[in-house]
Amino acid sequence: MTHAYADDYLNDAMCNLGEAFDYAHECQRLELDAFLSLFIVSGLAEPFGAGVPRVVSGMSGTELVLETLRRAGLSAITAAPQICYDFSSAYWCGWIMAFVQWREGWSFAQIHALLPVAELEGLYPTLHEVGEDCAADAIAEILKGRKPVTNLQRLRKSCRMTQRRLSERSGVNLRTLQQYELGAKDINRAAGETLFSLSRTLGCRMDDLLEPKFAP
Repeated sequence: MTHAYADDYLNDAMCNLGEAFDYAHECQRLELDAFLSLFIVSGLAEPFGAGVPRVVSGMSGTELVLETLRRAGLSAITAAPQICYDFSSAYWCGWIMAFVQWREGWSFAQIHALLPVAELEGLYPTLHEVGEDCAADAIAEILKGRKPVTNLQRLRKSCRMTQRRLSERSGVNLRTLQQYELGAKDINRAAGETLFSLSRTLGCRMDDLLEPKFAP
């Protein structure tokens, strides 16, 4: 499985996003879905999801919240940074979301579009005591069950072609092809040569393979 970034920063990502969710909810009185939406549109979610050290490790959860609010043009409630965190449901939501995002390689916008944080929080009673892999398995199943069929998969099936056959005829690596179909890898960022090979094999335009962006 291809992860979003090296696991060197995974623990920091999980702890800091957990802290951010807790601080946003408890100290800034933000609904968790509202905070995540702001985090995404602020431009911080993308480098965080890519494991950029200055964002993932260089900023605490509290600093992530304050910077998110600043970029959104919102005033923060005066509150001292929290030092200790109980494993609250809000903390867990940020903590496990960071893990799922890292493990599955999806963007925060994609995850949020398919699974609102309010619904994720509803899983806390049953999943917070199991390991992160077990919890992530359950969450990933929910996400995959809701993820729409990609254009690549739809076009391939309309041509009555297996993934292996498409790989052989187009020259695109089978694993890469599978990741594009699952949405684990963004086909919109594929090389022009890859898109051209796939479109020529499937008898479609390159634009037909691209996916609409998930709305935050």
